[in-house]
This record gives sequence, C-alpha cells and structure tokens, in this order.
Amino acid sequence: MKEVRVRFAPSPTGFLHVGGARTALFNYLFAKHHNGKMILRIEDTDAERSTKESEEQLISALTWLGIDWDEGPTVGGPYGPYRQSERTDIYRHKAAELMQAGVAYEGYAYPQELENIHDALLENGEPPHYTQEMISKFDTPQRRKEFEEKGMSPVIYFKMPRKDYILKDMIRGEVVFKEGSVGDFVLIRSNGLPTYNYAVVVDDILMEITHVIRGDDHISNTLRQLAIYEAFDAQTPYFGHVSMILGPDGKRLSKRHGATSVEEFKDRGYLPEALINYLVLLGWSHPQAKEIIPLTEMIEHFGMERVNPSSAIFDEVKLRWMNGMYIRQAQTERIFKLSVPFIMESKVLTMDQIQGSKKWIMQAIELIKTSVEEISQIPSELSIFINEFEFDLQNEEFKGYFEAEGVKDGLKHLYELINNDMLWTVESITDNIKSCIKIKKPDKKSFYMALRKILTNQFHGPDLVKTIHLIGRVRVQQRIERVVF
Repeated sequence: MKEVRVRFAPSPTGFLHVGGARTALFNYLFAKHHNGKMILRIEDTDAERSTKESEEQLISALTWLGIDWDEGPTVGGPYGPYRQSERTDIYRHKAAELMQAGVAYEGYAYPQELENIHDALLENGEPPHYTQEMISKFDTPQRRKEFEEKGMSPVIYFKMPRKDYILKDMIRGEVVFKEGSVGDFVLIRSNGLPTYNYAVVVDDILMEITHVIRGDDHISNTLRQLAIYEAFDAQTPYFGHVSMILGPDGKRLSKRHGATSVEEFKDRGYLPEALINYLVLLGWSHPQAKEIIPLTEMIEHFGMERVNPSSAIFDEVKLRWMNGMYIRQAQTERIFKLSVPFIMESKVLTMDQIQGSKKWIMQAIELIKTSVEEISQIPSELSIFINEFEFDLQNEEFKGYFEAEGVKDGLKHLYELINNDMLWTVESITDNIKSCIKIKKPDKKSFYMALRKILTNQFHGPDLVKTIHLIGRVRVQQRIERVVF
C-alpha cells in the first residue's frame, strides 16, 4: 500500500466548528495510525468571506487541540502552495488541459441568458441541467469580441459524461449516482477563480491524496468530482463520508444549541484532550467500548471500519462530565495556570493576591477540582473560601438538620474546640470533630450537613475537613458564630 496521505481543507470564513474539528481529528488519527501524512490546505477562493484572521483562528484552534500536520501553510511541503488563493495559475493550466482533451469548453453566455435557459427547462418539466449545445450557441465571433472589449473572461464548463457513477465509500458502502443526475457545470468562473468541486480535485491529485475523509454534506459533490478524476485519468482516492453532528433535538448542530465552536469551549475552560476525547466518540467507538481514551490509544485503534454511518448527537452534558474527568487527572499547577484568567475576570482575587497566595490557591484548586466540570467554575468555588455570603436561617432543609438531636450543642462545642486550636492543621481539625461527636453525640449526618451548609452555604462539596482548613480558623468561627449563637 502506498503512503497514506489525507488532508483537512477548511474554508477560513469563521471559527472552527466542532464538526470541522472532528473531521480534522479523524483525518489526523487515520494518518497517524497508518504512519502517513496529514496535509492542511486552506480553501480560500471565496474572496468575499475568507479572511486572514479566520485562517489564523483555524490554525490556532487546531494547534490548541493538539492536531498537527506534516504539510501546510505554516510548515511548507513539496506540494505547495497550500492556500488555494495562491494556486489559481495551476487551476487555469489544468483547465486548459481538459479543454484540449475535449472534456471542457468555454462559455460566453451572460448570466441572464443562463437564467432564461434554466427557467425554460423548468417550464418544460425538464431538469435544469446545462449542456454544451445550450451554452455553445452563444460562442460567436461577435460575443467573443464583446467579452474582449469589456475585459471579461469566458466561463469554463466541464462536459459531464452521461452515465452512472459508483462510489465505494469506506463508511457508507456503495453509493450509485444515476446518469443525468447533473448537467455540465462550471470549472472556472468568469473572474478566473475555480469552483470548489474543480479546485479540490486538482489539489487532491497534485498533492497525491490517497484518502478523503469528510462530512456527509459533501456526498452530493462527489459525483462531479468522480467525473473530473476520470477526465484527468487520475487515481480516485478512497472516500469516507462521516455522518452529520446533530443537536439533542435531532436537528443539525447550530448556535441555537449553545456553544458549537472549538474557541467557545476553550474560552469556557475545557481542556483540549477532553474535547478531543469527546469528538472522537461522535461516530467512532473504541474496540473495548472505552470512553476515556488517551490520544496514543486513539491512534493505535482508529480505523474507518469502526466509524458509524448514523448521525451523532452532540451531548454537552456528557462533554462536561468528560471534561471534569480530565480536570481531576490534570496536574494542579496546570489547572492553576489555566484558572488565573478566570479568577482575574471574576474579580475574586487580584493578580497581586493571586501571586501572593499561590500556595493557598493551589491547595484550594487541588480540593475543588474534584467537583468542577469547567475551569470557568473555579472562581465561584474559590469564592466560598474568600467571600462572605448571606445565610438563610429559615431554609427548611437546613432547619431539618440543625434542629436534629444534639446538632446545635455539637456545633457550639466544635466552636470552643476550634477557638483553642493553635495548630490548625487537617489533623487537628479532624480530631476536634471526632471529639465533638464523641462527647455531644449529635446525629452524624445532620451534624455534617448543617456544618457544611453554615461554612459553605452548600449541602454538598469536596472533603469537609480540608475545606474547613482552607477557609481558615477565624472565618470558620465567624460563620458558626452568626448562626449558632
């Protein structure tokens, strides 16, 4: 088998959608699994919508995810340039080859004339497919002269063969395109720029792409592309069309479902390895049905035979859970660094306070990272240790615990023990609580629930003793005092 060469070819017209990120990931894993090459190609021939800023955002998002490439705009390679806007001479040259071979021709029709043909076909109940006979009647010496005088270039059309085409898709199996599904179509527009279906084939041929893994919204494009491969007498790559990503309502994932771009998840404090792990499971499954999968293991097991043709549902609840799992596995130093911008933005602490209290903050993060699912949640969790809060003595659930047998006396006794605790260590706090329970014999569950609520305004959270230690002796006393006495 020749060297595997795949490509991810985004258009730089906005942020990287999670669907595009998954396509890039599948290409990356496939290439790595086969010790092949991953090519990044920027398809920026849509001059009105493509921007340099979007290209930089795409590259930044891919880099953040940990998806790298062997050839592309930032690294070069033997088949460049890797931006379509820099390859227009190549497209014109290859179109000339097709015209010389008799499978492409020039069209001198004005847009209104094409529209009239289109409308007439529909009125006659015929498919609105152009043919060379329809287009060439406008190719007269007079029309050529008009175009020349106006500085206009003719459109170059591809002469679509009238026959069936069969695609053997790596995911979907055999797909048949019946004769007459499309008519003749444009290769080069009047402005000299190539159409998508033409440029992508020229690039894939010249860049020696062996496998095309892309979204199933491109299936309809494949017929035209197969015909162009055939016209160039070029080897057709293996195609694999990955299913669409849907929202929980079964409709195509869009902004109405919430965050849909890689950048949005990054800005909310998701870890790249968590997002990668989640995306790979949108359509692919591990042989042992694992859900938490290191990248090295994804590469080891990835194959198109395990890609499901059914649409995948984007479940942000599961993504948050997975992100929480990765946060708990991460080094505390890393989570601290990632948390700093969120802490600053929330104004929980200033930069001077962060720098001066790093050791304490690291201890707090080590504790609270067991209960957060996004790094953006860390400031609010930290605020429990720092900021005071209004306490509702009339909360029914709290009253149920607080009024249970022995709880109030137990809390008073704990207050006195804390007042005399000069060590203030996790061990001394543990001893004080044990002593309190042994002497006052409160209902244990009610005692712990009431104490946690008084100190954190929550009924659930991370380890209580470590939480008490980090809140600090004075603040713990103050919070017990305002409720119990």
